[in-house]
Amino acid sequence: MMTKLAFVFPGQGSQVIGMGQDVYEQVGSARSLFEKANECLENGFTDLIFKGEQETLTLTQNAQPALLTTSMALYKTFLERGGMAPDFAAGHSLGEYTAYTAMGALSFEDAVKLVRKRGLFMEAAVPAGEGAMSAILGIEEAALLDVVSTITESGHPVQLANINSPGQIVISGTSEGVRLASELAKERGAKRCLPLVVSGPFHSSLMKPAASQLEETLNGIQISEPHSPVVANYTAMPVALNEIKASLVHQLYSPVRWQQSIEFMIGEGTDIFVEFGPGTVLSGLIKKINRKVRTYSIRDLETCDEVIAQLKGEVANG
Repeated sequence: MMTKLAFVFPGQGSQVIGMGQDVYEQVGSARSLFEKANECLENGFTDLIFKGEQETLTLTQNAQPALLTTSMALYKTFLERGGMAPDFAAGHSLGEYTAYTAMGALSFEDAVKLVRKRGLFMEAAVPAGEGAMSAILGIEEAALLDVVSTITESGHPVQLANINSPGQIVISGTSEGVRLASELAKERGAKRCLPLVVSGPFHSSLMKPAASQLEETLNGIQISEPHSPVVANYTAMPVALNEIKASLVHQLYSPVRWQQSIEFMIGEGTDIFVEFGPGTVLSGLIKKINRKVRTYSIRDLETCDEVIAQLKGEVANG
């Protein structure tokens, strides 16, 4: 059976000061992407990524374009140094925009400006402190769905936001809704509830004001057919070209169906996943979904060259 490759791109939470700096310094195509980000956003944006304050980088309007730029720089480095094209691509939340950009559906300039706006819209949708997100560990999806429905019906909106892997689901909603749902989830057998350090209730219905602004912005942007299918968070399968914009709008206030997206790609024959970005969050989730698949993570120049050598061996032997 032929080996199939999928490339995955992380979302917010993975950002770290200094990410992408070695490829910026040593790879021409990576450097030009970072310079384009400076031109599209503001001069000094790369300084924030390489030597700024972690707290400033973590603001959603900075984290989103910073991660998109870093993951794209790593991807460009991979291609320039002999990497191959994938059979599928996917990204977690913000990472879905990176996946479309890597697959040629969005221009880098449009994408980096778009995710900066997406961050600003998300930040403005809910006043600070009024929304929250929490990772709930060790409870089945159906049981947790019942919990959030019960709390929402009591007048405190909360819903499933990220279905990450078996036993790891993130909930999102009003601060009180998330607090009450976390308590009820524990009563019903959840092992742990970990509040997330985020600036808002992402992927919940509270993001609908941001979604209508995002829709207006997307209407002015050209999207082309991706070179390889991109598995959408909203549907957990690739969507037709004329549905990409609508699916990105829905994605903002709907669950990221990460587990189902990975299961879809595995069902289509994917057995190798390569993560482009700082950290290894997605690789860890993929291993929890299916221990048999192989995961690689490209975080810098060194890991890029290692992974290319390993992939060439895998594909030759596959």
